[in-house]
Formats: sequence, structure tokens, C-alpha cells
Amino acid sequence: MRRSSNRKSSSASAAAGSGSTKAASKEFEKIDHLFNVYADKSSAIIDPEGIEQLCSSLEVDYTDVRILMLAWKMKAQKQGFFTLEEWRTGLKALRADSMSKLKKALPELVKEVSRPTDFLDFYSYAFRYCLTEDKQKCIDIESACQLLSLVLGTQFGPQVEKFTEYLKSQSEYKVMNMDQWMGFYRFCNEIPFPSLENYDSDLAWPLILDNFVEWFRENQN
Repeated sequence: MRRSSNRKSSSASAAAGSGSTKAASKEFEKIDHLFNVYADKSSAIIDPEGIEQLCSSLEVDYTDVRILMLAWKMKAQKQGFFTLEEWRTGLKALRADSMSKLKKALPELVKEVSRPTDFLDFYSYAFRYCLTEDKQKCIDIESACQLLSLVLGTQFGPQVEKFTEYLKSQSEYKVMNMDQWMGFYRFCNEIPFPSLENYDSDLAWPLILDNFVEWFRENQN
């Protein structure tokens, strides 16, 4: 009797496993079908033109921060391009195998990114995503200003406005590196603005922030 029971149990487990595999396979089939709607037929990759079409379907602007969040969720490596593997990673995590589900997933994605630990990861990813050349470690000041406004403008508007004003007015820095990028986020979180009362240039701040604070104080007076 026990052997029969074990066989039944094993059969039931196998059937359940088979059903789960079929469901997963069906999910990927739908996700892949959606990918093919936007992918370039020759390269089998969603290129900038395909992303524009995707934005149109999602009813969001090409420069909307949610598209950058989507790239983050996909772990996309190259700016303006989504591979099938990246697409699968993102849409499976979002549980979206159709356009209607992907649209509904965007507000939840925004909530996810707004969590402090996830936002820190997203913020650093945004910088890396803009490194479009091999061995590139910096982004130009104009691009850095645009990116800061996109990813931090809502959360730290006054700081971003003044920092980008400084960056555009100065001539010493032509590019920004990751240390400076992450330093500004720490600055926004730790330093009261506009008083800057606890900013200490003797601490380990990037020099660009020392110069910004000096510029800001001079322009305040």
C-alpha cells in the first residue's frame, strides 16, 4: 500500500511539475511574441526605433524616467537597445506578458524604485547606462545635467537646479565620473539645503562638491 501511495505521490508531483513548466513556457512564448513586435527583424534586437514604438504603445515619452526604470529592471547593458534575454528578465520580473499588463506594471515599478535601497541601485545604474563607449568612465557635463534632472529632479529639485546651474556656468569640469555622481546623491541626503550648515570640505567629499558649495555661498551673498 505504501509503495502504491508513493507512486501516486510521485506521479502527482511529476504532473504538477509538468504543468508548471508548461505555464512558464507559455509565459515566455507571450513575452517573446511581444518582443518581436518591437525588435528589428535583421538584428533580432529592440533598437532605438523599436524603443520609440514601445514608448508609443506605453503612451509615455521617449525621455520619460519610467523607460530608464524599465531598462534597469531588464538589466539592459547598452543604451537604446534591449536584447531578448534582457526583455525576458524584465517582463518576467514585472509579471507582464502583454502590453496591457506592462502598462499596469509601470506604477508598481515606480514604487519599487522609490524604495531607498532600490533607488540607490537605480541611480548608479542610470550613470552606467549612459557610458556608451568601451572603457568609458565619465559622461559629459551636459548629459550629466540632463540625467540628474531626470532621476533626481522630483526628489531633490532645488539641489539639482542649483548644482546643474553651477555645472553649466563653470569651465573646470568637462565630464563627471561615478564618484562625483554618487557623491552628489549623498550630498542631497546628508546636507541641509539651502543652509548647507553641516557641510565640511575637510571630509571626504569630491572636490567638485567643495567647489559647488563655495560657488553657491558666494552667489547667496
